[in-house]
Amino acid sequence: MTDGTNYNPPKVWKWNRESGGKFASINRPIAGATHDKDLPIGEHPMQLYSLGTPNGVKVTVLLEELLALGHKGAEYDAWIINIQEGVQFSSGFVDVNPNSKIPALMDRSGDTPIRVFESGAIMVHLAEKFGEFLPADSAQRAECMSWLFWNIGSAPFLGGGFGHFYAYAPEKLEYPIDRYAMEVKRQLDVLDRNLAERQYLCGDDYTIADMANQAWYGSMVAGKLYEAAEFLEVDSYKNVVRWNNELQKREAVKRGQRVNRVWGEPEKQLAERHSAADFD
Repeated sequence: MTDGTNYNPPKVWKWNRESGGKFASINRPIAGATHDKDLPIGEHPMQLYSLGTPNGVKVTVLLEELLALGHKGAEYDAWIINIQEGVQFSSGFVDVNPNSKIPALMDRSGDTPIRVFESGAIMVHLAEKFGEFLPADSAQRAECMSWLFWNIGSAPFLGGGFGHFYAYAPEKLEYPIDRYAMEVKRQLDVLDRNLAERQYLCGDDYTIADMANQAWYGSMVAGKLYEAAEFLEVDSYKNVVRWNNELQKREAVKRGQRVNRVWGEPEKQLAERHSAADFD
């Protein structure tokens, strides 16, 4: 480990197992399973394997919103995947998601189970399956998909970029923190300018684009990510704050944010979800 001021990359990079950081024990430069273990399977059509991080919350909020509309086919079992313990590298999880990232979904509603991995793909799959939260009009659909994929492309700079170097890296380095702080503020400004003229990201209707972005950027302006609210002056993004406050009033959002969450206030945790009664 260097102080970051005079590092010269070697001609050939080698994996340094002692690189440090909060997630050093589970980060590695190869894919595939490290051990054999099957995933549990519940009784509901949808089997979700996840964790209550922003990417996981995107999907649980959508499932709870679908159930709130009366779609019984959206009933789901949510099994926790403890990434700190490397459960995402089990043979069962790798079979569902070869990328070993949460969330992963097995849709068992038909004769042949369908695996869906990556949060955006899961959201589109569910929205199309139930005909909700994704506009049918081609222009509106394109706008919704644009903001959804904006999230997929942008959030890694917030999480793996800013979040890592600001909160989790073994040492604080000015250049990466400054670089990613600038980018996160730019992204918040993109959202803020769009929401200045719209109630929701795509216009008058609440969509999967709102759910996906609220999980990351709503949490940021609410001061729930990386203890960085003051550092990034998130209160200055008034339209994003207004939008997030409105979404936080939705009961399905409140429920979805609890699923697979095992940290924070006890009343906001729900390690696994197998029925609506689990919220009581």
